[in-house]
Amino acid sequence: MKRRSFLKIGLTAGVGVTAGLAGKNSFTNKAQAATLTPQLADPAKQALFTQMAPNALAANFKLKSRYRSRYRKIKYEIEIKQSTQMTGLVNRLGNPVSTAIWGYAGDHDKATWPGKTFEVQSGKPITVEWENELEDAMDSPLPHLLAVDKSLHWCYSLPGYEAINIATDGVPLVPHLHGGHTDSAADGNPEYFSGLTKASRGPRWVSDTYVYDNSQPAGTLWYHDHALGITRLNVYAGLAGFYIIRDQQDTGKHDNPLGLPAAPYELGYVIQDRMFTDKGDLFFPAFEGDPAWNDFIVSEGATPPIPGGPSALAEFFGDFIVVNGKIWPKAHVEPRNYRIRLLNGSDSRFMRLRFRAVTAGQTDFTGTSDPLDFFVIGSDQGLLTQPAQVTEIDFMPGERLDLVFNFSTVPPGARIIIENTLGDSPFGGELPDADDLFPNRRTDRVMAFDVALPLNTGIEDKFNPKMHSGYITNQNDVDVVRRLALFEGKDEFGRLTPMLGTAEPVTDVNGSIVNGAMPWHMPITENPKLGDTEIWEIFNATGDAHPIHVHLVHFDILDRADFTANMIEQPVIQHNGKSAIGFRLENISVSPNVINASNTEAGPKDMVMALPGQVTRIKMTFDKPGRYVWHCHILSHEDHEMMRPLHIGPGPY
Repeated sequence: MKRRSFLKIGLTAGVGVTAGLAGKNSFTNKAQAATLTPQLADPAKQALFTQMAPNALAANFKLKSRYRSRYRKIKYEIEIKQSTQMTGLVNRLGNPVSTAIWGYAGDHDKATWPGKTFEVQSGKPITVEWENELEDAMDSPLPHLLAVDKSLHWCYSLPGYEAINIATDGVPLVPHLHGGHTDSAADGNPEYFSGLTKASRGPRWVSDTYVYDNSQPAGTLWYHDHALGITRLNVYAGLAGFYIIRDQQDTGKHDNPLGLPAAPYELGYVIQDRMFTDKGDLFFPAFEGDPAWNDFIVSEGATPPIPGGPSALAEFFGDFIVVNGKIWPKAHVEPRNYRIRLLNGSDSRFMRLRFRAVTAGQTDFTGTSDPLDFFVIGSDQGLLTQPAQVTEIDFMPGERLDLVFNFSTVPPGARIIIENTLGDSPFGGELPDADDLFPNRRTDRVMAFDVALPLNTGIEDKFNPKMHSGYITNQNDVDVVRRLALFEGKDEFGRLTPMLGTAEPVTDVNGSIVNGAMPWHMPITENPKLGDTEIWEIFNATGDAHPIHVHLVHFDILDRADFTANMIEQPVIQHNGKSAIGFRLENISVSPNVINASNTEAGPKDMVMALPGQVTRIKMTFDKPGRYVWHCHILSHEDHEMMRPLHIGPGPY
């Protein structure tokens, strides 16, 4: 899990780092530090590509609305509850073991990981009643499945919540429709949480019943928990699922005007990485002796809030790849075009995906084919202007990919493996070194497709690689250009703390002039006027790539460019009043050599990869009023201050 030094990445060919982190790798840890301890499940003991991958777009994996009101609005009741799931995991004795998970469930159904899929129509609102059912048979609150670090700025650390705790009030939850063009009250902001009691409702809680107006074109959205300071834990426990919007072009039917493959030739997969105990439990490192503890605590000279833990660690990389809740599964396909929607639901893992052909039954890349062509037809919130033919594609946490692959291009009976060429480590833009990889690595494989089904000639195999989606980039005049920045500092315990902030002096909503790194609780600095179109220039002054997500909007990725600057250390006041280390940028100089967005980014995005040492420019229009957020979608980052509130229009804030 090596991080690159500023000198190595060339940022300091432009960025002069003063005291604090000067001349030092942000992370000096190695992937080998994740060597298995006896209580952890061994990836090498698992059978690869033997169990079937559930298809999240199959009819039996889609949620059914429970009833309609007299106003004919579609309504769902979704319960969040604990369940068990067979992932395909076996222990060291070779015996199958089950895993306790938290999942979303339609009313009175079994909770699943991932949650079942919403399929809705563009322009037709739905109402969802979210019910926190994380209770035992005696109606007592369940403990969290994972260790909670209460030193973070989290739900029950807020002023007035000191007497609230999970044991008496339950785990706080708040659902977020990621990519949704949603009113502020139903956006799933981190402070809109609720537990099991009235006292555990967040300071901005409005209701547990949300209306999603679906006022946007067809796209691949997803829903997940977003509670302040424990998003990484709640999502890791299983709280995520697809939310698919259809429209008159992308109907999901075989006669759709775009000629896209449709059911059963449309597949959906949530890709995540995990660790498990040998008993089958989900494992997330948080204690002394756990994988990555030495990397993020000992080697950084940090003093954990509680000796021995629990403590949040800066990032997480699991040694198991899980697809729709199954470890390294497979699917059977016909020799034809398939539409494949993918969601990267991992905490920190960037992937670079390729399709490789091997012989039937093969589980590695011995004698494999060259990477095969496929088409990227869409991304986060909809289809690209037109398909992009590629042999590989980068895939960041929180991002969605919409692909078409033609399985008739390989011999019948062949196997296609989705390969991941990136490492078990933070991503800085380059391929991994050997010490970025787990020992006995299997995270280079995602899932397999066996071309084992006969071609159904009753359904036409069609896909037009020159189709035009009709997506038009944002042509609005620009009202404001903001300079924002990504930083890495240290909290009061000496732990690495990523933060957002500004790359120039600005006036916050309280009238104070501020500049540089800012934690979540500081007054709002991003306050667009309702209806304004803005360009955000995001300067990445850290050693790694960050997946940046802006709520409410879709944006166009314009371009990127290298920059140089001086990085000056300055104090940051944490949520608890303690002083921490932050930075600001001065004397910024942007290279005139602009790197245009790639053709695989030419669509409506809500995720953008901000590479180290580069400024990334995005353009968007803010057309709903109220409070939203923007943040890094490395979940361990957003839980430890790499998130900022965003308010559109006048206060109250």
